[in-house]
Amino acid sequence: MNKLSAYDIVRNPVVTEKSTMASEHNQVVFDVAIDASKTDIKTAVEQLFSVKVKAVNTLVRKGKVKRFRGKVGTRNDVKKAIVTLVDGQSIDISTGL
Repeated sequence: MNKLSAYDIVRNPVVTEKSTMASEHNQVVFDVAIDASKTDIKTAVEQLFSVKVKAVNTLVRKGKVKRFRGKVGTRNDVKKAIVTLVDGQSIDISTGL
């Protein structure tokens, strides 16, 4: 996998209160491509951040139905990946790549 396709899989880190609490347990949360598998996510994170991944859990947040001036629209679905790192490994998401 080349570096550009790894960036296509791992879109951006999720910085919320809940993901910050998960970082205490050696976990990092990313928005990923909707068609990415767990093995694709694992290899992309290991390649981009030079860390060892222990496990990957994924979830799909369904898009909300919103109305704007009477017109009905739907937001896009978003796939999130909770990446658990091996003990002793860490990713600092506050710095850019």
